[in-house]
Amino acid sequence: MPSPFDLSSDWKSSRGDAALADVHRSVQLPKGTWRRMAAFLGPGYMVAVGYMDPGNWATSLAGGSKFGYTLLVVALVSNLMAIVLQSLCARLAIASGRDLAQACRDAYPRYISIPLWLAAEIAIIATDIAEVIGTAIGLNLLFGIPLELGVIITALDVFLILWLQTKGFRWLEAFVIVLLGVIALSFGIQIALADPDWGGVIRGFAPTTEILRNPEMLYLALGILGATVMPHNLYLHSAIVQTRAYGDSLQEKRQALKFATIDSTVALMFALLINASILILAAASFHATGNTEMTDLGDAHQLLGPLLGSGIAPSLFAVALLACGLNSTVTATLAGQAVMEGFLQIRLPPWLRRLITRAIAILPAAGVTLYYGSAGTGKLLILTQVVLSLQLSFAVIPLVMFTADRAKMGAMAAPRWLVALAIVIAVVIVALNLKLLWDFFG
Repeated sequence: MPSPFDLSSDWKSSRGDAALADVHRSVQLPKGTWRRMAAFLGPGYMVAVGYMDPGNWATSLAGGSKFGYTLLVVALVSNLMAIVLQSLCARLAIASGRDLAQACRDAYPRYISIPLWLAAEIAIIATDIAEVIGTAIGLNLLFGIPLELGVIITALDVFLILWLQTKGFRWLEAFVIVLLGVIALSFGIQIALADPDWGGVIRGFAPTTEILRNPEMLYLALGILGATVMPHNLYLHSAIVQTRAYGDSLQEKRQALKFATIDSTVALMFALLINASILILAAASFHATGNTEMTDLGDAHQLLGPLLGSGIAPSLFAVALLACGLNSTVTATLAGQAVMEGFLQIRLPPWLRRLITRAIAILPAAGVTLYYGSAGTGKLLILTQVVLSLQLSFAVIPLVMFTADRAKMGAMAAPRWLVALAIVIAVVIVALNLKLLWDFFG
């Protein structure tokens, strides 16, 4: 009789090689509780990057400029959803030894797993489009590089990723965390210059039914949801949490899950501060002055200086945008690699995988840039985030089903209260997406 912790018998096939095999279990864990917990810090911050990518900037700028502080509650609720879902990703990976892509491949027949893979790839391409545009705009604002040329230059960031990967996974994490610090400092200074209505900020975190009644507000709310709870982050987290060399005993796995959950929760609360800062900055700088149609990052950059009375504000905005683009590049590359390896068991060199997805993203980004200019890129950014929201259900529902299944998860199956909460989150996501489709086509 197999051990209750031998989970291989309930999967349709064995896991095979681990995703991201070159860094799998590569981070050694020292002795001592605090030192072990510190060794787990990193994956959560790489996941947090996806919650503040350039696409999120466009939705937050649009939401803050048009509706003031009202949509702050959406950022809060989305972040709480993300904390729950990312904790389930860590649970799935540590309990079963599989990331989400591998779990879908090993649990479902191909007529289900292949469409799930396609949905994941669409989400990664949408993410990559946002990164291409955001990085190109950042280069344009800082160095005056034309958008069309900046879009092409973004394909070269693959060499930065390759160099960091040769240094080790902890170097990659350190690079991401340093850029997050740059982003936080930039927005901290801009918020201080903007001097927002803090009473309005607090009221913005209170729920309101107006979001559901107003189709335009719901569209932006779903964009914020799609930019916050991103599908590729679920695949990414379940893969990179396995870079830690935790043991295989139940006690070691439970400790690993605790530390991984702390890491992702703290990192996502940091991400909430950044997301809220973007929206607060837009509300205080643009909505309060009557600029209610702000979707273009370039226009926002130009207006910040006169509105905030400081020449440094536009530069800080551009630096933070470029840092976000570079950070998102790293995490989307890893997510794409994990998705392809997990679903299809196809191993491509990271540089080739990166060039393929970036080439697919460059085509629509370059086309919109050439035809519509910077104004069109802002609208394309928002559209990519809504696409991400529509793809989210195809990642969330399998994740909830796997982590609730005691036959697959053994003693580390999610407790009933957590399963119930995750089901509510999944239902809310599906219902909001159906409402969006009804409003759009109706």
